[in-house]
Amino acid sequence: MAAITFLYPRKNWLAPTFAVTLAPASRTNSHETAPVTAILALPLLLLLATAPLRAQSATLRSADERRLPSSIVDGNSPGFWTRGILNVFTSTGDPIGMSGATLFDLQMDTPPAVFPSTHYPLWIESAWAESDDVIYAWYHHEPNSAGVCGNRKLTAPMIGALRSTDGGRSFEDLGIVLAASEPPDCRAENGFFAGGHGDFSVILDRQGRYFYFLFGNYGGPAARQGVSIARMRFDDRDAPIGAVFKFSDGLWEQPGLGGTVSPIFPARTSWSSSRADSFWGPAVHWNTYLQRFVIVMNRACCGENWPQEGIYLSFGLDLADPSTWSAPRKILDDSDIGFAPGYYPQIWGLGEGESDTLAGQTARLFVKGVSRWEVNFSLESPPQPEPPRYQHPPPDTLVPFIAGSRRPF
Repeated sequence: MAAITFLYPRKNWLAPTFAVTLAPASRTNSHETAPVTAILALPLLLLLATAPLRAQSATLRSADERRLPSSIVDGNSPGFWTRGILNVFTSTGDPIGMSGATLFDLQMDTPPAVFPSTHYPLWIESAWAESDDVIYAWYHHEPNSAGVCGNRKLTAPMIGALRSTDGGRSFEDLGIVLAASEPPDCRAENGFFAGGHGDFSVILDRQGRYFYFLFGNYGGPAARQGVSIARMRFDDRDAPIGAVFKFSDGLWEQPGLGGTVSPIFPARTSWSSSRADSFWGPAVHWNTYLQRFVIVMNRACCGENWPQEGIYLSFGLDLADPSTWSAPRKILDDSDIGFAPGYYPQIWGLGEGESDTLAGQTARLFVKGVSRWEVNFSLESPPQPEPPRYQHPPPDTLVPFIAGSRRPF
């Protein structure tokens, strides 16, 4: 069992120590050969400047392999509960449905229908249940590449909203709510996108006031590319067009349709490059044990066609204040995932009512619909320095005490 331990504050390392061993990754199918891979256990102790002195820890351990029943997973796969049943969507350009009594009992189900079909192909990447019947969901849409960059086969994604009144069996398309202001860059060399917003997740804040969108911005000035954030008032969920606002330059005032962003996690190398270096595909959940938001995401670096460099994790205290997100730390190297491409990490809660947006102390990490890892979250108090011993000052430094004045020591 590999174990690597890091202790560090929000932005800097503190003398990491580590020990690594190798262990076989377990599989549920006995006829398959279990390859020997390095499975990392990474206690990530992040100190938030605005939080009490408790460190958030996420420890990754190997576990029996579990898979979503869909043979193809091509994006974040959201889940929600209705009538005691867990419903999960994934997508391939067309939505796919799954359901079961628990995360580990999912079976294929009838795919949800979306009307009208204007924004196909679409990938449903987030969902939220208001009741057993009323479900809100959000999708990643990729316009036909021929209409974006012609023969370059590049597209520019955008994000839209859905509403269901039959428990997620069918959805009304409420329209596009997040789109980039910049025109497509048809000279982009990343192999897929000429700009746009996509690969996202959505979560409701703890006060029930705003839905927050965490998404990739793939175009515009390099300094504004990377994982970004926008929000919509809860009361606007039925009429979302024009109701989403992006965070930019410290304010929540830029329109979702157009407007600029200030990324939470900026790209290191622009997405226009063939060697882009950036986080993407954030999947966010509220952790009931930590009382923090947690993001896991991919890092593309640094070659053609988005090679996966690893999976990273960040803790956040307040969605309304993007500065509270901790510096991302790697929890799994691409070489330790065991298959390629190892995209679309998500942390799933295991209890009834938990999902991809709600988890407790113990959860599972899924990558592209496959889980070989358990995640254990904990709160640890950092070691406190020994109090300094009092030393009497030399006689010539003594200052007479005067009533009402501050003491000199």
